[in-house]
Amino acid sequence: MARATEAADDRDLVEQARGGDREALNALLSRHLGDVYDVAFRVLGERDVAEDAVQEAFINAIRGLPRFRGDASFRTWLLHIALNTARSALRRRGRRHEATLTTMPDVAGDGPDPEETTLRTLESQRVQTLLAELPEKQRLAVTMRVYQGLSHREIAEVTGSTEGAVRVNYHLGIKRLKELVQ
Repeated sequence: MARATEAADDRDLVEQARGGDREALNALLSRHLGDVYDVAFRVLGERDVAEDAVQEAFINAIRGLPRFRGDASFRTWLLHIALNTARSALRRRGRRHEATLTTMPDVAGDGPDPEETTLRTLESQRVQTLLAELPEKQRLAVTMRVYQGLSHREIAEVTGSTEGAVRVNYHLGIKRLKELVQ
């Protein structure tokens, strides 16, 4: 139900943004920033390059907002733009870089238990390393399903693929991850 409410809110914000409401536009983009960054990072593998791709994707989305027809949800439309932007950045770089390991967080201070934080970070790094070993289509299907919670249909819209192909890539990706873990 939360997704349906979010989609309805997105429709309202899109209409307000089209009317020149900057707060609505900021709210719309802020809502999806994390997912857009995640897609860009999964394709590009470098934080700085992904951040640049996110900015470019948002610029492209703002420019394309008057042409957004609403056939898909705003979220899937925006993620499609982010994916295309990241792929373009990857082609411009001329070669593919695997996902880098995340940096260790600062564990000093009054925050969570340093041992627990370190273990979570190491596990996150391991997952990132394993995901980087998957072919792009499988990696995107798995990460969009697991991290963004997109349906197979939505992933197909974002990636320009069929729902069946997404299902196959998702299941092959999960199978490969299980093999890599063993």
